Amino acid sequence: MAAPDQTKLPLCAEPPVPERAVDAAISGPRLSLVRMNEKKWANGTVLHYYFFEHGPWSANEPQHQAVRDAFESWKNLGIGLEFEEVHDAEAAEIRIGFDPNDGSWSYVGRDNIDYWEAKNPDNRTMNFGWDLTTPYGRDTALHEIGHVLGFPHEHQNPMAGIVWKEDAVLDEFSGPPNNWREPTIRHNILRKLPFDQVTGSPWDRDSIMHYRFAPGLILKPEELGRTGLIPAPGLSEADKAEVRRFYPPMAPMIPELDPFESRRISLDPSEQVDFQLRPGATRRYTIQTFGEADVVIVLFVEDADGKLRYVAGDDDSGFGRNARLVQRLERGRTYVLRVRLYWSFRKGDCAVMYW
Repeated sequence: MAAPDQTKLPLCAEPPVPERAVDAAISGPRLSLVRMNEKKWANGTVLHYYFFEHGPWSANEPQHQAVRDAFESWKNLGIGLEFEEVHDAEAAEIRIGFDPNDGSWSYVGRDNIDYWEAKNPDNRTMNFGWDLTTPYGRDTALHEIGHVLGFPHEHQNPMAGIVWKEDAVLDEFSGPPNNWREPTIRHNILRKLPFDQVTGSPWDRDSIMHYRFAPGLILKPEELGRTGLIPAPGLSEADKAEVRRFYPPMAPMIPELDPFESRRISLDPSEQVDFQLRPGATRRYTIQTFGEADVVIVLFVEDADGKLRYVAGDDDSGFGRNARLVQRLERGRTYVLRVRLYWSFRKGDCAVMYW
């Protein structure tokens, strides 16, 4: 029996989402850093995932376990994010369906909580359209979780230098097994990501975020046009390095921020600092950054089991304002404030305080 054609397998179709608006005056390096970071989570976030248990989006236990194993593979790299399965759709940021008629796809990073359609607890934020217990299925699960972590398709990296044979690509992917319409093909293959939406890392032909391509679809590099491209299975070394760069292991000790204490933030772009807040009175507090910088702030509260639960967040990136939360905090509770820097006018020209 002939081996199956590894370039004739169904592929992920990332759903289009409108670009996040920024102030018209934001441009240049500042805009580039905003776009590169805006879909990434605050490090230390616990992402809760839910499997639809009934109806057309449900699946059997082996499919669920394949997804759990893929989350564990990413976590075992030592990253600062946590993944927790829940059984309530409203408690989940990631809601997973298994509809064989809808292909495989996922929203990217914070689109899972920012995009209006993804916020609805009755909607999926991820779908799997084929068996995940095969070697290709296991890579599919890793790929879709890569999107959840904020990573786009690698073959759309403008630094890849790929020049497509457009008619051949449209013909190839409009037929089986994908049967995509032209807008889907353009969005997921032919569209080049702007330079300000990639991390600056070199193109990785073996990334888990890369598609497989048959010979005859690529004009340049000419070698790939002749041979096609099938990435190596599993997470590449570059995949591992990139996810650790954005989500490094969390520091065991978190400094405490006292009310009315202004704490200087001296970070490089994409870096993060965390603070513990232990309010001495139960009342409404204002938490705010100061200075000319683009940051996202996220507040969590520690529950009785020592787990952190999301309370609120604000992202001022791309706008001429500071991140600000007005939130009721309770005496005797421990809160964690995470501050991630996108860009600053000068390193250190940013501060955070609550009062």
